[in-house]
Formats: sequence, structure tokens, C-alpha cells
Amino acid sequence: MDTKKIYQMFILGTGNLDEALKNGLGGVIFFSKDIDTEEHLKHLEDEILAKDLIYPFLSIDEEGGRVERTEHIHERRLSAKYAYEKGDEYLKWQTRDIAQELKDLNLNLNFAPCVDVNTNPDNPIIGERAFSNNPDDVINGMKIVSDIYKEYRIIPCIKHYPGHGDANADSHKTLPDISLTLKEMETCHIKPFKAAIEYGIDMIMAAHLHCTCFDKEIIPTSLSKNALDYLRNQLNFKGVIISDDMEMKGIQLEAGEACIKGILAGLNMFIYREANDKSLGAIESVIKEAEKNQELREKIEYSYSKILDLKQKYKIIK
Repeated sequence: MDTKKIYQMFILGTGNLDEALKNGLGGVIFFSKDIDTEEHLKHLEDEILAKDLIYPFLSIDEEGGRVERTEHIHERRLSAKYAYEKGDEYLKWQTRDIAQELKDLNLNLNFAPCVDVNTNPDNPIIGERAFSNNPDDVINGMKIVSDIYKEYRIIPCIKHYPGHGDANADSHKTLPDISLTLKEMETCHIKPFKAAIEYGIDMIMAAHLHCTCFDKEIIPTSLSKNALDYLRNQLNFKGVIISDDMEMKGIQLEAGEACIKGILAGLNMFIYREANDKSLGAIESVIKEAEKNQELREKIEYSYSKILDLKQKYKIIK
């Protein structure tokens, strides 16, 4: 099959990007190391745009506060919790400030906001990144933030489906286990995702969590057919489903195997924080498997159409 359709399914960090860009890489994600100055980032973007076959997602994690990749070029803003506590008008002001900066930096995709409901006070990874421990407040925050990003023609990607707020471990380091029932998840943690889908959100990030309400076997929801089918069929999500960073320890499979499993489960895109032998090897593994696996080819075609639809909607086209 046309290998550019597979490359479109990947967003990679900076590094050995040249070959991937020539083959139609879907996007690039930037971190603090890439943004020591505004000029440095724009130079990187110019190099990427000159080489990419299909106009890429130029993406970032810019939540405000604890997760803010532009930290080297200005003082940190408030995390979602503290911005939300200052009231809707403050949250609108701060989000406009972020959106304007991202627009000025030529970025078109932000992996924010978090719509996790932080129900576990000992949660080591979410905490102040969540608007609240109340799902209705999280929904209100999500609507405010996503509206403003869309106004600036920046794609908001909500995260971390199906909700990282009850976790007691960091998925960067291990695979957290959430043993809530489906009803408990729906009443609280899934509620903001359902509301966001009804509100017209276009991209959702799937978390590396083991949720027993979806799978008894130990598997992250990002690679779980049950969890992703629920998102498509029960919540009626029509947009792009992207993985959290596949370099995180919550993924305990070899890179190529993990990507193949993820595509078959229903993932449309993957993030790797580095363009290196591991991430490029994963893409090659998918290409080889697609030659002999019709179901995989069909899933890739489906994902490719979803990705291009999203790029066309936000005029991310060459």
C-alpha cells in the first residue's frame, strides 16, 4: 500500500526526521528543548515544512503551569486547576494568551486541555493539571478552552481517555491500574469525554492505563479494542484517536508490535517523543505487516481519511 498513509499516522519529536518527512510524516511534536528561543523553533519549522510531503501537524503540550513547553521564553502561566479557580474570565484570558502565542509560533495542534477528573488526591501525574475533581467543572473548563483554541484555528486534543484522574501511579514510569466499574467511570471520569464529543471535539488522546472495566487482561486502554470501540460506538466519537507518547513505560510491548496492536484496536495516530531508530523502526514494522494483513490495511485507510479530514477542516494543507 501507499506508505505515506502509514507515515501520516505518526507524530514524532525532533531528531532524525528527514526520511520520515520525505515519506509524508503526519506531524512533529515540540518540547522545551526545541523552544529555547522563538527563532529556534521557527527555524526548525521552516526546515520541516521544506521537506514534508504533506503539510504536518505542528504540535505541542501547552497546558499552562506544570506542562508548558514554552517555559524558556516567558514566565510560566497557571496550571488548569489554579486558572479555573480564579474564574471563567481569568481562564478565558489565559487561554487566549496561550492561543495567541501558539498561533504566533505557527503551531496548529495543542495536546490540551486535560479533561481528567482528579479524584485521587495522591495522583502523581494529574493533580493541578485537571480543572477540578468535579466532572461538571471539568466540562465547563473544557468548553471554555476548546472554544478559544478553535477560534484561533488551533486543534484542541482532549486527554487522557478514559480518564487518568483516579490513577495512583505515573504512566511515564509504569502501567497504572484503575479498577473502577464501568458505571463509576461513566458517572465521573468518562462524563467529560462524552460531553466533549457532544460539543464537537475533533481529537482525543488515549491514555496508557489498565482499566479493568474494559479488560481483565493487563493491557493499556490505548491498545484496547474494547476501550476504543466504546469510544467509537457508545460515545459516538467520529474524530481522530491518538495515543499518548509511546515511549512511556505504560507501553510494555516492542514498538512495532505495540503500533500494530494499536491500529487493529482502533488508534488512528501515534506520538513518539523522539525521531530515532525505535520510532522509525515501528513505522517500518507497520509497513511490513500491512503488506500481508488486509485488516491492518483497511484500518490504515480509515485512519488516513480521518487524518486528512481533520487537516482539511483546520486548513492544515499544502
